[in-house]
Amino acid sequence: MEYIDLRSDTVTQPTKEMRQAMYDAVLGDDVYRDDPTVNKLEKLAAEMVGKEAALFVVSGTMGNQVAIMSHTKMGDEIILSA
Repeated sequence: MEYIDLRSDTVTQPTKEMRQAMYDAVLGDDVYRDDPTVNKLEKLAAEMVGKEAALFVVSGTMGNQVAIMSHTKMGDEIILSA
């Protein structure tokens, strides 16, 4: 049986085509919104879900933190399952 290992971002095995796409990508500083690849990805993601904007984060963990922080305020207590 073939399976997909989702334990961590660090166990991924990019294909030759993925590596080539990374090599060919036009680079910019995402902090200053100067990265055309990230800008295009965020625009596409927002359009796909019918929102005015999207935010690229580098990992699922960071995405979870952003989601929690957007729904709570300093001093709130939350209970999460592992």
